[in-house]
Formats: sequence, structure tokens, C-alpha cells
Amino acid sequence: MDIFSNEDTEKYDRTDALKLFDETKAGVKGLVDAGVTRIPRIFIRPHDELVEELDCSKVNLQIPVIDLTGSEIGDRRKEIVEQIRQASETWGFFQVINHEIPETLLDETIDCIRMFHEQESEIKMKIYSRDRMNRVRFDSNLDLYRSRAANWRDTLSLSMFISDDLDPDEVPAVCRHGVSFPFNDYVLMLRRPPSQIYNLQTKRETMLEYIKYVTKCGGTLLELLSEALGLRPTYLQDLECCHGRTFVCQYYPPCPEPELTLGASKHTDPSFLTLLSQDHIGGLQVRHHDQWADVPPLAGALVVNIGDFLQIASNDKFKSVDHRVVANHNGPRISVACFFTGVAVPPKIYGPIKELTSESDGNPPAYKDFLVTEYMDKFFTRPIDKSGLDYFRLL
Repeated sequence: MDIFSNEDTEKYDRTDALKLFDETKAGVKGLVDAGVTRIPRIFIRPHDELVEELDCSKVNLQIPVIDLTGSEIGDRRKEIVEQIRQASETWGFFQVINHEIPETLLDETIDCIRMFHEQESEIKMKIYSRDRMNRVRFDSNLDLYRSRAANWRDTLSLSMFISDDLDPDEVPAVCRHGVSFPFNDYVLMLRRPPSQIYNLQTKRETMLEYIKYVTKCGGTLLELLSEALGLRPTYLQDLECCHGRTFVCQYYPPCPEPELTLGASKHTDPSFLTLLSQDHIGGLQVRHHDQWADVPPLAGALVVNIGDFLQIASNDKFKSVDHRVVANHNGPRISVACFFTGVAVPPKIYGPIKELTSESDGNPPAYKDFLVTEYMDKFFTRPIDKSGLDYFRLL
């Protein structure tokens, strides 16, 4: 199928072009493999966006980097909580280091995601789907038919949104098992610090190990965020904010015309908290004071951002901010994001935390209560660049 057909003629039909791209089931990687030297029209951003981009400045600011070393120790914990509070109120983003996830595991997970996306298309096609109820699926552009322009990326999603039980056999084999390594590398592994030795098997359940570690890290961060809100450490955990999780494994191929498209349009996250591991390529940007700031890759770090649900729960104290990924000549760029979405089934009501609101003190609830499924239904029926917070705002 030629998605370039009639692109520059009066016969161009965007809907048909989207369907042709979707039906290939090969994603953006398929276009790159075909040797494209210009991007299809469906990926070109609207003229008004491109003009606005020329007028939009970028700031050379670095988002906060927080060292979690000693987070269990009295005064040191207070210092970390204060740093998290400031970052969550002003940036909505920060990076964490010394989070106890082995750097070797982070690197191997990135490698596994690369190997998945660089398999033969025929293998990936078997799980290509736009049905978001599929627990494991491959697709390109979740809002393909709703966006003004498609993004230059492909996605593998592992969903634990409804249930915490993920059948290991559902996970693509290339992501489930790390690569075998020779004896010399095994000896080098033994010489690593204990914190970096997480599994000495020659075959490692890479993605499953990653899920365990990130889930634990998310729980730790929710405790620190609870304290940053002036609540007891287990408050957000008791709300089961860490329960529902979706792992979104993104692949951004090198782009021949990066100035015309984006890797991911600006958006906020439908989650309480998002934890992101990214490779060395870069491209993630955060909206800060109406300007775009880069989030530079930092070896061994996790990017943490506040999601819409936590902005609602904190009654606007913590900020869920716009972020995006720019396209790049270099690549591929690979990232793995974990979205902590709370309980969807059975229905659980979330909303502004009562301890953080007060009518008498002039701080009434700014949002109405919501169900996670209700929020997600709206998220999946709109372009991702439209914030879902406005649907639930009271003021």
C-alpha cells in the first residue's frame, strides 16, 4: 500500500491516508525500513502549529534532579521530601537517582524494547491492535484518527490497568528474556556493587523484573509525595494509587524531516504518577513558564512526573504539566514509561483529598470526583494534546 499516493493532489483524503498507514501494521518503523526520505503528509504538523513553533522559545533550564540516597533517614528524608514538594509544585517533573533500580536492568530493558521494535514486521503484526483492552499490543499513534497530525513513533503496551496479574507468556519473548552473556561478562557482573547485581542467571526475565522494581519505586515515591502534601506516608498508597499500571514502550525512529513533525505531541498524563526510563538520545521536553525545557538523559536516572489524577487529588497543589517529544535525525530513541493509574475495577471514586480542601479557608475542591474508567474514556476519545482536567474542573 502506498500511503504517498495522491498526497500532493486535490484527490488527497486524510482519512484514506490514515487507513492505509494503519493497515500496513508496520508502524513508522516500516516507513523507515522502506527508505522514506520525506515524511508522509499525515505526519506533518498543521501550518499554525509550525508557525507557532517559530515563535516559541526554548529555555536552557534543567529540571530538578533528586538523590534518593538516605530517604529512610530522619533529617535526610525531610530534605528529600522538601525537594520533591518544590519540584512537584513548580515543575511537575523531576529526575531521581539512587532509586535502587539497578542501572544494568534499566539498560537491558531499553535493549529489549529496541529488539522488539526491530524484529521483522511479520512478528509484530501478530499483536498489532487498536483495542485498548488488549493487555499486550503493538500499535502506532493511539490517537491516530483523532489527532491533527500523526506522531513519529511506534508503541508496545503492557497493560496491568484492570488486573495486577500479567501472564508472563503474554509478554513478547524478546522482552521477557534478556540476552545471554558469556562467562567473562558473568565474572565482571560479580565485581559490580551489590546494589547492581539483581540477577545472575544467564537468562533474565527482563521486563518482568523491571515491572517489579518500578512498582516498588513507585510506592516509595508515593510515600514521599504523601509527606510532601503534609499527609501520612501511606496516604496515597492507601488510596491504591499504585494499583493500576500500564507500561508504554516507545520507539522513535530517526526522522528525515524532524522539523515538520513530533515524536509525541504535547500532553499531560492520565495517571497519578509516571516513571520514565529513557536512553541517551534525548528529545523529551517539559513546558515551564510557557517555554519548552529539555529533559536531558541522565545515566541511571528515572524521570518522574505528576499526572492529572494527582493534580486533582492535591487540589492543584501539585502540577500535571504539558510535555512532548521532538523528532530527531538521530535514533532510534527508546523510552519505557510506567503510568500508575489507581483502581479501575471494581469502580473506585477519586477526587480532591478532603484534608487538602477547606471551604472556610477559601480552598474549596477545584474538581469533581471521578472514576478512572470515566477519565480514561474521555482520554481515548480526544486528541492527546487536549487536557482532560477541564472536563472535571469545578472552578
